[in-house]
Amino acid sequence: MGMKPVVALIGRPNVGKSTLFNRLTQSRDAIVADFAGLTRDRHYGTARVGSREVIVVDTGGFEPTAETGIIKEMAQQTRQAVAEADVVVFVVDARGGVTGQDHDIGNYLRRLGKPVVLVANKAEGMLQGVQWAEFFELGLGEVLPISAAHGQGVRSMADAALDLLDWPEDDAEEAADPDAPKTIRLAVAGRPNVGKSTLINTWLGEERLIAFDMPGTTRDAITVPFERGGQKFELIDTAGLRRKGKVFEAIEKFSVVKTLQAIESANVVVLLLDATQGVTDQDAHIAGFILESGRAVVLAVNKWDAVDEYQRTLVQRSIETRLPFLKFAAIHFISATKRQGLAPVWKAIAQAHKSAFCKMPTPALTRLLLEAVKFQQPKRSGMFRPKLRYMHQGGMNPPVVVVHGNSLEHVSDSYKRYLEGRIRHAFDLVGTPLRVEMKTSSNPFAGDD
Repeated sequence: MGMKPVVALIGRPNVGKSTLFNRLTQSRDAIVADFAGLTRDRHYGTARVGSREVIVVDTGGFEPTAETGIIKEMAQQTRQAVAEADVVVFVVDARGGVTGQDHDIGNYLRRLGKPVVLVANKAEGMLQGVQWAEFFELGLGEVLPISAAHGQGVRSMADAALDLLDWPEDDAEEAADPDAPKTIRLAVAGRPNVGKSTLINTWLGEERLIAFDMPGTTRDAITVPFERGGQKFELIDTAGLRRKGKVFEAIEKFSVVKTLQAIESANVVVLLLDATQGVTDQDAHIAGFILESGRAVVLAVNKWDAVDEYQRTLVQRSIETRLPFLKFAAIHFISATKRQGLAPVWKAIAQAHKSAFCKMPTPALTRLLLEAVKFQQPKRSGMFRPKLRYMHQGGMNPPVVVVHGNSLEHVSDSYKRYLEGRIRHAFDLVGTPLRVEMKTSSNPFAGDD
């Protein structure tokens, strides 16, 4: 299972990059909309095109001025996004035509030699042909006319971008066993200097860990395979670790894209927070990514030995207020340098992994549903009272439960949370998000009484 490819949207301001970004990633937003307190940094998202998934980065506009070339003015972040991208979507304005700025960006992209898809946005209602000629001057091949606002041409543009990627063949091993993987893929995520490499070295320094070799993995993810108590793990690196003798040193270049890729390809993510800092904006963003990708998560608060009672209370409160959407996650207080509190973290990782891949038989789920309804009916909405009939599992890591019945669009969010609570309790799900989806049967008269 390789890293998810990255597509960067680039172009001058006001060409409609954000509109395009929202259209590409919206299908995923719907899932996360009902989580309270989720900070949404709308610069990164996941797009699904057919069966393929990619990480999309919206770079925002950059204004080059006449005196300093575009490269100087282009935000460092934009340059980094382009450097880390596997394919670049260069957006120009179909109505505005080619500007000098577009030429500068085009030259920059040509020099980099990255695969580029040239896209003319706001092309609704324009005739094919004549007006596209000038875009050929950019030397980036054919231009694809789209309208991000109306959704026209977006799918074929996305396909064109994804076709430039070399997709790794699916790992045979994963296809063979869709159930619980033999190896737990683990990522430690967090801001720079929160102590990720210290924690990893402390882990790998324990004699119980035996590193084992693995065949080369795709998409240059640095993974550190090891075994603990008979369970195989694969640690996906987010800190830029390099092996130096027996110790790892971290090249702490915090890269959102790399963190995202690691989260997306993990089964369980340990989100490391800093007790001396509390929950920062960056922590909240990373937590949001973890939730959005549906990964199981364990919260570990490091440097616990370095703070007093008062600061500890503050940290706990900041987790409750800033990360309320991770209520399902276990919180552990540790000190990586003093090797304190590490054993419970391993327990929590195992439990989160087990929960993420939990098998929930349909009869058990349906029995649970009927008991839940008997205990508390969903509220009537106007003339409709939702009728919940049966429930089955629709996926794992994260577990998805699908409820079937009538008028389910009237089921309130609080009732969904009530059901989620009952399912969690019944199957002992800890550390994994759980999604409850409602499917109304198409026959409006089914089961009328």
